[in-house]
Amino acid sequence: MIERIEVATFLERIRNFLVLDVRSPQEFVQGNIPGAVNIPLFTDTEHSLIGTLYHQQGRNDAIVKGLDICLPKTSDYLQQFRKTKATDNILVYCWRGGMRSALMAEVFSTAGYQINILCGGYKSYRKFIRSGFSKEVTIVVLGGYAGSGKTLLLESLANQGEQVINLEKLAKHKGSVFGALGQGNQPTNEQFENNLYSHWSVLDSSRPIWIEDESRMIGNVTLPEPLIKRLSEEIMIRMEVPLSARINRLVQDYAGFDKSLLAEAILKIKERLGGGNTKEAVSSLLSGHYEKTAEILLAYYDKMYQFSMGKRNPGKTFQLTITSGNVEENAKKLIDYLKRILAK
Repeated sequence: MIERIEVATFLERIRNFLVLDVRSPQEFVQGNIPGAVNIPLFTDTEHSLIGTLYHQQGRNDAIVKGLDICLPKTSDYLQQFRKTKATDNILVYCWRGGMRSALMAEVFSTAGYQINILCGGYKSYRKFIRSGFSKEVTIVVLGGYAGSGKTLLLESLANQGEQVINLEKLAKHKGSVFGALGQGNQPTNEQFENNLYSHWSVLDSSRPIWIEDESRMIGNVTLPEPLIKRLSEEIMIRMEVPLSARINRLVQDYAGFDKSLLAEAILKIKERLGGGNTKEAVSSLLSGHYEKTAEILLAYYDKMYQFSMGKRNPGKTFQLTITSGNVEENAKKLIDYLKRILAK
């Protein structure tokens, strides 16, 4: 049996169904619904060929060619599927929810599976999730100068039962010019948004959501516009952490990386850092004086952060002094402080 369903229903059923992306491998890599398995109806070459045929000779010729390609491969599609996980319920999508979804759905339906096709395909999913970031929730932005340990605090907040979105973890980037070190390849911007929504959508809207203060871009990925707007308007708790603790944090986080990679990162901000500061930062780095390097760089990043703070609503910005190095205690302190803010 084949049923066509809207995006909201599709997303409700994701946990209990296997999600099958039947687009080409290249389309899948560019962006996909998190958790989906790619069993492409056409290879990248075949997909390109059919697209060209469609534009040059028309829809009918493209459909005939598509059938010539895919019908001999029906047993291959089923074999690929059986190598995944056993289930009789399948959610299928292609780009627009058209011919590719319909053809693959027929194959699996004939084999006895229950098939749901996403109406409007992946295109409708993308439109749906981008609007989803505007839903009414209480967001708490965790702010503070570089080296304040915001990521560790978010992890501790999550361990204590708080709702957390770790943007840097999803982006595979720590946000600064050094942010790519040790993080692996970043997702495409499209996939970043998809992964972000998969976390966002399951949160309880009646409870606060903690998110680290970030700029518009985290490395090469960009936050969705509705979320950027929300983060600039919501409550911020800005942590005040001693400079010495921040320097120690940066040394702990980055001193283990190859000095040549660190020096290369410093040179990327040479114009903004200034020639003298750049020379001194690189020199101290190569000499193993990491604390001095961190001190020079923090002076630059602190100015940038002060500028961004000047754009926020002071009535929604709250300051919390952090002197302890105990992350769990500091997380509890943040939770208690937020309760007092919300109770006003």
